This record gives sequence, C-alpha cells and structure tokens, in this order.
Amino acid sequence: MNRQNTRLGVALMIAAVFVFTLQDALSKHLAAAYNPLMVVMIRYWVFAAFVLALALRRPGGLRSGIATRHAGLHMARAALLIAEICIIVTSYTLIGLIDTHAVFAVCPLLIVALSGPVLGEKVGLARWLAIAAGLAGVLVILQPGTGVFSAAALLPLASATMFALYSLLTRRATQAEDAFLSLFWSGIFGAGLITGIGLFWWEPMTGADWLWMGLYGGLAVFANWLLIRCYEVAEASAVQPFAYFQIVFVSIAGLVVFGETLAPHVVLGAAIVVGAGLVTLLYGRRPTAQVPA
Repeated sequence: MNRQNTRLGVALMIAAVFVFTLQDALSKHLAAAYNPLMVVMIRYWVFAAFVLALALRRPGGLRSGIATRHAGLHMARAALLIAEICIIVTSYTLIGLIDTHAVFAVCPLLIVALSGPVLGEKVGLARWLAIAAGLAGVLVILQPGTGVFSAAALLPLASATMFALYSLLTRRATQAEDAFLSLFWSGIFGAGLITGIGLFWWEPMTGADWLWMGLYGGLAVFANWLLIRCYEVAEASAVQPFAYFQIVFVSIAGLVVFGETLAPHVVLGAAIVVGAGLVTLLYGRRPTAQVPA
C-alpha cells in the first residue's frame, strides 16, 4: 500500500509548486483590488468545503472521521496559518512575488532552527552553520541600512517564521493522531476564524472577479492535494529539493505577468538561501540526524 515511487513524487512536487505559483499570482491580482482578508476568507470557504467533502467519505462517517483529542493544538495551527497567508498575500501587493519568495525561501531553515525548542530535536553544528548562511542570504536580499530597504520587506520573513511554527506544530499533531485530522481542522477552524474577521472587510465584487475568486480557491485546494499525494508516494527528503522550483516559476510570473524586476542582489541572496537549505537537507538525510517533517 505504501510503495515508494520517487520519480512520481518528484513530478507531483514540481506540479504542486507550479500550481502554488498560479495561486500566488491570482492572490496578488485579487488582493490589489480587494482587501487581503476578504480574499483569504473566500479561499478558506473553498478549502473548508473540500475537507468537509473528504471527511464525509471516510470510513465510519463524519463523526468518527473528525474526532480529535487535540482541538487546542489544531486551533493554534489554524491561527498561525491564517496569519501567515494574510501576511504573505499583503507582501505580494507591496513588494511583489519575486522579492517575497526570495525571502520566504528561508522557511525550511527556520523549521530546522526551531525544531530544537519546539520539538526537542538535535540540529548539529553543520546545520547551524547552514542556517546562519541562509540568514546572511536574507540580509543580502533585504539590504538593511540602505535606501532601498523598507519595513514591508520584513513581511515575508514574518510569514516564513509563522509557517515554520505551523509546520512544526503540524508534525506534533500528526505524531499524536491521523494526519487527516490536521488537514480537516486547519480548514474548518481556519475558515471560522477568518470569516469572523474577513466579513468586516467585505467589498462588492464584479461577476468576473467571482470567477477569479473561485479559481483561486480551487487552485489552493488542488495544490494542497498534489502535495499530499506527493508525500504519500515518496519520502519528503527525496522530493523536498524540487520545491525550490517555485522560486523559478514565481520569478517568471513576476517578470512576465506583473512586470517586476529581478535585482542582482535578490538573485545572489536567494542562491545563498537555497544553497543553505539544500545543505541542511543533505545533513538531515543522514541516519544520525533528526529532521522535521
């Protein structure tokens, strides 16, 4: 049942990050016209409908399929993910897709750095050096102390930190119970939380934008489904390097669709961050290392 197919896993990972890029491009387009809280709220309505449909198909019915002993943990995860998405969508509108993802690429390094205090995992000197190098890469991208730096450039760093914490809490949750419950309650709690906030920022939409919103929500669901399938057929450590293809896809979208620029210092900084991430992954695959999922 759990036969590994690395080649299929790689294809699914590349497909997933490509669809995530389409989702991000749509979120930038929509958030430029409507409040980001409203945009994320409608996305979560689609997500909640998706996980509810999955729950209804589980053996034993809805009640037996969603029972959890860790509601507080799932609520904390949902709140972190909602905040992370709202911040990164706002970042797209302020500094663009390319610069946002160049900084956000530090997220895997933050997961490793935080795995010690959050999960009690051992990191090791080599991986700490890679984390330090990755953070230096972020400084190259942000260029603090220069005239081009702005406070908005810190948004993707905040988003990456929140997503790192969310990922670690997700690992803790999946160690305690069925992984589906993490997906389900992220969608349900998240939809309830963002609806309670987003409705205050509701704006009338044109008919065409309703179609774009529906496509945006559908792409978010499809991308997550591809990612789930990817991790079902292949080991995370084998496919994770291919997640960095998203930086390539995002750069193309930013340049071609939105007319963004690709500054040399961003290319250099992103290369340092990605290189550091690959080093931590390489050391994490050694038998003596403990790697967060």
